[in-house]
Amino acid sequence: MKDTFFSSKSVVVTGATRGIGAAIAEAFHAKGLRVIGTGTRHNAKGNFDQYIQADFSDLAQIYKCAELIKHLEPDILINNAGICTNSPFIDIDPVIFQKIQQVNLFAPFLLSQSVIPSMKKNGWGRIVNISSVWGKVSKQYRASYSASKFALDGLNVSLAAEHAKDGILANCVAPGFTDTDLTRSALSENEIDEITKTVPIGRLANTKEIADLVVWLSSPANSYISGQSIYIDGGFSRV
Repeated sequence: MKDTFFSSKSVVVTGATRGIGAAIAEAFHAKGLRVIGTGTRHNAKGNFDQYIQADFSDLAQIYKCAELIKHLEPDILINNAGICTNSPFIDIDPVIFQKIQQVNLFAPFLLSQSVIPSMKKNGWGRIVNISSVWGKVSKQYRASYSASKFALDGLNVSLAAEHAKDGILANCVAPGFTDTDLTRSALSENEIDEITKTVPIGRLANTKEIADLVVWLSSPANSYISGQSIYIDGGFSRV
């Protein structure tokens, strides 16, 4: 259903071609926003009005993407693109560790920097950083990923503290185990069954549940939530 407020707004969704990012782009598109999606694929199709091909593992492409987005002056920025590699701590390749920080932390930093001037000028803006339950708790083999997501939360808090007075609200949304194609391809049904036993609600999240929360935080209905990291994990991180 189109939304009269949203119909005049534009949103950038990074990593918009699959999984949670695709669901977020679809949810905003249904509300009538102009959706600008980014992804690594060439000429990707999806629920976006404009597409920017950008691989954030390439530093030059982050800078190029940030410059393009700066000129587009979006009202909302969703930093969703991310990568994850699990490894025993002593076996982590420093190059891979640095790449994960670049994609998961530096790209959101630079893109946020690029949109703040226009949001400040307009006196209104929303930034939502897609974090992870592994940015609140962690476990073995997740040092690289958790480091990036814990840091993203810190970045978000500081950004929110500095720019709330400008009408810019910034929050993290931190999904737990989510039912995506990537999850299904990486885990067997037995492994998924074992994971769901650790979630009080007893199932994986679906991507629409994540997207609906992101859209709400980006809407005028959210007038007083900023600097928060909201865990949408079925209770996993609280038990």
